[in-house]
Order: sequence, then C-alpha cells, then structure tokens
Amino acid sequence: MLQPHELTLEEMGDLAEIIPAKDPEVRISYRPIPDFDRPSARSIIPVCEPTLDGNELKYVQQAVETNWISSAGSFIREFEAKFAEACGARYGIACANGTVALHLALATLGLEPGDEVIIPTFTMIATINAVTYCGATPVLVDNEPDFWQMDVADVARKVTPRTRAIIPVHIYGHPVDMDALNELACRHGITVIEDAAEAHGAEYKGRRAGGLAAAAAFSFYGNKILTTGEGGMVTTNDQEIARLAWNLRDHAFSSERHFWHKYVGFNYRMTNLQAAVGLAQVERLDELVAARRQNAALYTSLLRDIPGITTPPEAEWAKNVFWMYGIMVDRGAYGMNRDQLRRVLADNGIETRTFFIPMHCQPVYWDAFKGQRFPVAERLCRDGFYLPSASSLTVAEIERVAAVIDEACGG
Repeated sequence: MLQPHELTLEEMGDLAEIIPAKDPEVRISYRPIPDFDRPSARSIIPVCEPTLDGNELKYVQQAVETNWISSAGSFIREFEAKFAEACGARYGIACANGTVALHLALATLGLEPGDEVIIPTFTMIATINAVTYCGATPVLVDNEPDFWQMDVADVARKVTPRTRAIIPVHIYGHPVDMDALNELACRHGITVIEDAAEAHGAEYKGRRAGGLAAAAAFSFYGNKILTTGEGGMVTTNDQEIARLAWNLRDHAFSSERHFWHKYVGFNYRMTNLQAAVGLAQVERLDELVAARRQNAALYTSLLRDIPGITTPPEAEWAKNVFWMYGIMVDRGAYGMNRDQLRRVLADNGIETRTFFIPMHCQPVYWDAFKGQRFPVAERLCRDGFYLPSASSLTVAEIERVAAVIDEACGG
C-alpha cells in the first residue's frame, strides 16, 4: 500500500517559517465599502473562474449532435491548429491536461535514469512530477528577484554533462528571459521546453509563449485564461517532436497495423467535447488577455501606494498576461503579514491563494533536496499571494478588494 511522505514543521527547521497557514474560510459578506458607490453585487468574490460566454455551448452542442464526443472529431484538429497558430508554432498536440502535456513533451526526448532536468524550485508541483515520471533527476534553481522568474545565472551554475533539458516556467503569466536561456542551452546542447501552463498569450520581445523553445506545454484547467475544464496542449515547431507526441498520446498505435506498438505510449487524449470548448476559448484569446491586463492595471493603480504592498512586475521586454494578480506583503511596513491579511480578506468575502510552496520544501521531495536553500523562492512563498484574477472581474469588485487591503494597512 502506498504510504505518504510525512514531514513535520519541526523537521523543517527555519524553513517552517515560510510555510503558509491553512486557507481561511471565506465568509459571505454584505459589508459595504466606504467611499465606493458601486459595491460588488456578489457577496463572495472567487479567486478565479472561467469566462464561458462565447461559442462554447454552441460548439459543444454541435459535437453532441454529430456524435463526435470522444478523442476523434473536427474540433480536436481545429483547436490544435488555432492554438498553435496563436502561439506562433507550427504544431499543436491536444491532450488530457497540462501535467501530461509536459510529460508528453519530455517523453519525446527519450530521457533515462541519470539524465538531469533543470527546473525552478518555485513552481507548481506538476513541473517536477513530470520530470520524475520520466525517471530523470530534477535539479532545482532559484528565481530572480526582479520579475520572479527562473534565474538563468543559477541555471548556468547547475548545468552538468548529464543535463538533458531545462524547463523555464513562465510564473503567473510573465515570461522567463528566454534569449539568455536559449543561448546557454544551445551552447551545451540542451533542449528547452517551456512550462507555459500559466502564460496563454504572454509575449517575450514580441513573440508568444509556446513558440520560444523546442516545445511548450500548456494547461487548460478551469482557472486558466483559456480553459477546457481539464485539458492541455504541446506546441512545437519541431516536426519530429510533434510526430512523437501525437503518437505517444494515443497508446503509440502504429501506422502499419492496428494494435501494433513500437513505443510505450500513454492514454493522454483530449475529447472532442473539450476541444469544442477550447476552440471557442481560443477565438477570444486576445479579448481575455486584454481583460486580465486591464484588471491588473486597475489593481496596481489602487495598491501601489499602500505601504508594504509590492505589486506584480513586468519587464520592458515582456507582456505579462497576469494569469494571477499576485502581491507581496512586507509585514514591517504593512502592519500584518500575508496570512493575517488573507484572513481579513476572507472575512470580507474575498477568496485568495498563497504563492507556490517551493519544491525543496515539499514532503515528497524533502529528502532529495534537504539542505538546499533558495532565498528568492523562499521569500516569494513567505510573503506572496494572489487576489481574485478572473477576466470577468468588474471594476467594482477590484475596487472592493483594494479597499479592504487599504483599510487593513497598519493592522
């Protein structure tokens, strides 16, 4: 029987200080916000929710009426083509979710035990799990403090003769410095695969995430800018990676004859129903991204002068899509810490989420990275959380969130 990896806060020593408290209970609130004439009509503002008021229902109905509801059907092909085009990539390979998209991209490389894959410690656990599924060894690097992305200088320090791949994660919708990373990888003959799960529509020097490396992996989970409920996509300009990914996602059936297999494949297919939703979503990508950026601009204008609050950065070479609008809380300057502010927001009907807990702090990977420290990632974990971030947020809801944060300042 599978047993959990147990880890107590006492065993973590001073790292225990960065581990967030349990999520506070969000209470229904009808409390009016002073000085605002347009309070939110909703008593609870969720941290994120999908926007499904385009052609989603129409396309799903078409899929049902034609009986194409499984992993074959025209919506799969259309969604793959349209999303790849939106990323500036030649090929799109739709699959079951973002985690398997990343695993699928890595699987095309033929990784073996002893191969190393460099990833940031500050990421969602799917990134490191996908490496582990391949039997490779994950190597962790820190994030840089300016834009919260993978520290390319730390990557350079961690490259060894065993390094086969690097996975930059475009955290919260802001791209990694890809030119520096790609130059480093090219010099050492290393493959770069973007984890673009959070970066639909993000741009690096005018080029879209998803077309910045050998391949990229996207998620279409319900809280993503584009969603299919569950779902994922590999994008690439490499014909051989695309061929292998298409084959591996469907049990690696052979073109020579059915039930004839030359690879160990996976059942990672997306359904035509999901792709119908995805096609309707990608039709509105620019609109949904514009809403995220407009909401972020309003949040920043309302929060940037509050002592102790750091708003999310954007490099001059980047287009941040603000998948989640994250802030940092300096306890000394603000008057309370991140967890205390989250409780205040929850008491006012506002749902939030903490930033990711770094991989070197996870119980399941504790023994592998015990003793390693990553100060930027640890500070992000200790002080950061994100506010309601859906594309459908109203001005009044953003004003309500900002007003509670402003009122709470000073404790």
